[in-house]
Amino acid sequence: MTLDNIIEEIKRAESIVILTHETPDGDAIGSSLAMKIALKELGKEADLIIKEYPRVFDFLPYRNEVKQSTEIEEYDLAIALDCADFKRLVGNEYFEKAKQTIVIDHHGSNTMYGDINFVNPVSPACCQILIGMFQYFNIDIEKDLGTCILTGIITDTGGFRYSGVTPETFEFTADLLQKGVNVSDIYKRVLETKTKPNFELMKRTIDRMEFLENGKITFTYITNEDLKEVNAGIGDHEGLVEIGRDIEGVEVSIFIRQKEDEENAYKVSMRSNDYINVSDVCLMFGRRRTRKSSRSSYSRNN
Repeated sequence: MTLDNIIEEIKRAESIVILTHETPDGDAIGSSLAMKIALKELGKEADLIIKEYPRVFDFLPYRNEVKQSTEIEEYDLAIALDCADFKRLVGNEYFEKAKQTIVIDHHGSNTMYGDINFVNPVSPACCQILIGMFQYFNIDIEKDLGTCILTGIITDTGGFRYSGVTPETFEFTADLLQKGVNVSDIYKRVLETKTKPNFELMKRTIDRMEFLENGKITFTYITNEDLKEVNAGIGDHEGLVEIGRDIEGVEVSIFIRQKEDEENAYKVSMRSNDYINVSDVCLMFGRRRTRKSSRSSYSRNN
């Protein structure tokens, strides 16, 4: 059984590294920190590498143990979380050199690039997969661990709004609430609290927004100049693509962000509501699919 194989590899490993995808969101960060805490419960220390850590998640337990790099060249075990594609994995050089690799993910587009792959595309968040995994490992999900897990669930479900939410999502949340996890505080921190640069960027994207196809599509963008003028930091552009989708009658929201320090390189993000699979649209351009039908993005160099 896959879970038995995973715990066997964890117990065998003397050195472990935890990795996740580029421009990490709440599920990527929450699942990575949750795995680090769980490994501590199993008597294992692990290096957690996240090179770009949005400050909105500074409140999470063990934030101070996140590293940008490590001097270890070859780990016994590398664990990738919430990352569907090896190319998007930050620190994939550690993953490639590791003696054994494990991939834990919830994206249907996962390329199964690990030695052991535990992928559940029905789960609305990678963090929800971890709950069942940790329970199988007899790991007590206490407040710190629960806070990281619920952060991932709340962010990847849009505060329980998206169609991927399952009955188990609410059951897990109720259980975590009983264990002292502050659901309302997490919700406010990750979904309602905005940095000033993020707010300034939001105003610019709204001012530039165009409606296409009789109001069914919105399009907007930000440039590197915008980022510099508002003194934007890591993660301050997050959530801007959602603005268009929330407008009445809009089916697809398109948001283009110029890549920092690259004049002719852009990242295109798309979100949809009920009828369009934006992942398929991105695949038409030969780019990676990073989300289920409601959320997708690709990069392009001109």
